[in-house]
Amino acid sequence: MSDHKTTSCSGHADSGPPCDSAQPFESGSGLGAVVAGVGAIRASRRSFIKGVIASGATLGAGGYMFRPSTASARTSGALERLISLKINGQVRRVDVLPYETLAQTVRYKLGLTGTKLGCDRGECGACTVLLDGVPHYSCTTLTHAVFNREVTTIEGVAQKDGTLHPVQKAFVAELGPQCGYCTPGQVMSAVGLLKVNPKPTVDEIRRAMSGNLCRCGSYEHYLNAVVRASKEA
Repeated sequence: MSDHKTTSCSGHADSGPPCDSAQPFESGSGLGAVVAGVGAIRASRRSFIKGVIASGATLGAGGYMFRPSTASARTSGALERLISLKINGQVRRVDVLPYETLAQTVRYKLGLTGTKLGCDRGECGACTVLLDGVPHYSCTTLTHAVFNREVTTIEGVAQKDGTLHPVQKAFVAELGPQCGYCTPGQVMSAVGLLKVNPKPTVDEIRRAMSGNLCRCGSYEHYLNAVVRASKEA
């Protein structure tokens, strides 16, 4: 007879029953309980994901059905894109983005390209316009902030029949413009000054025009032009 011994599931050679890998786990055994628990976790996870998807769809539909009306949106602070601008004596309807500057609107939406863009950060003065007669940098002014104010650009300074403003005539007579790029802003600052101070001193003119840069260095010409305009106005 052979002395062959079977190997038990414990890994030791003994006379115990052989280890059968195909034998199913009993539900009462420790490993069988673990397998059953993993299956339960998978099932509960699947159910959880399905529940999240269903609830998300429900909330989305509810938000669409019960969204606020346009009137309530306006009340809560939403901006109306299509606005009316009072510009150069006319009311113009224009589509304006929430963060659109006045310089962008007058140049690219209304075609008033006399207003120049230089630094685009409120330093050079090339974009100067009048708001209710007061000079402002249009590159740092939001269009939505001026919808109820009177805007005047360089195109609105001369009379309707084409007669130049006294400031414009003086600028030509004193050879103020060189390259001409800063000239519209210089004109607007001078016009704004003479509206509130028709007879300014030289120091007052320098102070009022100090926000307008001239890369050609024609400051004395512009200064003399404003002095001339103040005498002829």
